[in-house]
Amino acid sequence: MTNAIEKPKIRSDLRLWLGKIFYTLKRYGFWLFGGLRFARRTAQALPYAQFQHQTPLLRKLKDADMILQHNKVTNLKIAAQKVDGITLGPGEVFSYWKTIGRPSRVKGYLEGMVLKNGGIHAGIGGGLCQLSNLIFWMTAHTPLTVIERHRHGYDVFPDSERSQPFGSGATCFYNYGDLMIRNDTEQSFRLTVGLTPTHLTGSWTADRPPSCSYRVYEREHFMRAESFGGYSRHNLLYRKSFSLEGEEIADEYLIENHALMMYSPFLEAGQTNKARHKKTGHLGEKPQGGPPFSLTASGGSTQSGYSCLKR
Repeated sequence: MTNAIEKPKIRSDLRLWLGKIFYTLKRYGFWLFGGLRFARRTAQALPYAQFQHQTPLLRKLKDADMILQHNKVTNLKIAAQKVDGITLGPGEVFSYWKTIGRPSRVKGYLEGMVLKNGGIHAGIGGGLCQLSNLIFWMTAHTPLTVIERHRHGYDVFPDSERSQPFGSGATCFYNYGDLMIRNDTEQSFRLTVGLTPTHLTGSWTADRPPSCSYRVYEREHFMRAESFGGYSRHNLLYRKSFSLEGEEIADEYLIENHALMMYSPFLEAGQTNKARHKKTGHLGEKPQGGPPFSLTASGGSTQSGYSCLKR
């Protein structure tokens, strides 16, 4: 694992503006002339559940105004309406941003939390990364192929109540920081997302039953102090596939993650996870008998071509 992490570069507003225009136009061109067949929403439900998950809508975050998180809920409701019901037929592609479109005040989006240069700021449409995180994690439990994913550059929350491995999400920034998923199978998949009073929920369903189950887990997890100040966090995500009879089929690499931490690993994280760290011995050490945060789930297979389906 390449674990070097560079000191964040502070770029001028002009350079940021010019870069955003260039890459935004380049992405529009890719959507138009890239030769992709994009998935569309359909009303027809598919009968076989592949994977489902939910994440809390509100979390207390140090030095962050809770109004930004309440506004995030409004943003998620608007975006979820665009994504809910997307159906990927064989050979089709789902683009997060092409489906949702540019967040704007005219569309009803509010100022939510965005991260910039390691700080918390307010931005129109802020908080939509929670939806891309959910979709990526669920897709990792299907035979769909993730063809574009961007890891988070900052780890925002300590591990309190965290049920997934660090780095199991996907950041998004309009429109060139996209999450794109391709269906390389011969079956169709349908994405469902929605909000309850307390959670963002989602599921993938398909027109065929799942053929295996998995356990997604992390390896080589560690934290360290950086020479330019602060701490960074690193890991590798792997996935074990099992047949429906429980036989292990594969143990495959998925992704690697490197992020600067927005909290002190030896204070907030240590206090909120006191019980867990007592078991592991010290921060980042793995408990005996298996990796931390391992999850078992049923479904077809996982992203980036890792599949136990014959294609």
